Amino acid sequence: MNWGPDSGIPNSSSDATEITNGSVSAATEATSDLFPGDTGELAFETRRVLVQLLLGPSVDGRRHGRLWPILLRDEAVVRRRLHELFLDLVIDRDHQVAFTRQVQTEEIETPVLLRRSPLSFLDSVLLLFLRQRLTQAEAQGDRAVVSVDEIIEHMSLFERQSNTDKAGFERRMRHSIDKMKHDSVLQKIRNSEDRFEVSPTLRLLFSAEEVIALTQIYRSLAGGALPSNSSAGTDGSANEDSDLAADTPEVEGGDDEAEESV
Repeated sequence: MNWGPDSGIPNSSSDATEITNGSVSAATEATSDLFPGDTGELAFETRRVLVQLLLGPSVDGRRHGRLWPILLRDEAVVRRRLHELFLDLVIDRDHQVAFTRQVQTEEIETPVLLRRSPLSFLDSVLLLFLRQRLTQAEAQGDRAVVSVDEIIEHMSLFERQSNTDKAGFERRMRHSIDKMKHDSVLQKIRNSEDRFEVSPTLRLLFSAEEVIALTQIYRSLAGGALPSNSSAGTDGSANEDSDLAADTPEVEGGDDEAEESV
């Protein structure tokens, strides 16, 4: 999903302006130094929003209940601070989720701040499955919760019947799951060892068109028909270096705790 000037996401907010006509916004209200030698201008709560966005992968209205209203209030100043780092702010108000992404420009070469995680074939299969589960849950007004057993059952559909390295395929499936956990696409549910919530940011990484296109490809793979531009590994799946979905978005962001302590 591309967010641009015409996407309907405002670049400024009447509630989040810095010094305008002699008035000072809540984001920059005069406060005592937060630590010795503090020369910062932002209020403590606004700084916390900025830090969470930089830590990644997102500010989630449900998990970060105290930060979300601050982000909406101070959107303009937060956006400006991120622009100074060549980062853009993406906000989905309906689903109460916001995250950063690298500014894309052809005019200048900008430094890259966000870590990017390239996707293998099984990573892409898993992401598509999680994206579909997220869509189904949202249609029912529920949280998208999935178990490790459900994930393994789905990914097993993409193992070749002729595969003789069962342990290798199992290992790679587990590796993909661990990768999604590390990138906070899968967020652990408190008091549960094998059930995870799918991060709502995933709906912004795959457009509806990409979901349809990838679904068609993977359905053909599940039926045993590998595209001509892919090759099979010894464990019965596509090779780790063979990215069947070249346009599949890479995961951007950092580590995130599933629960907020404030």
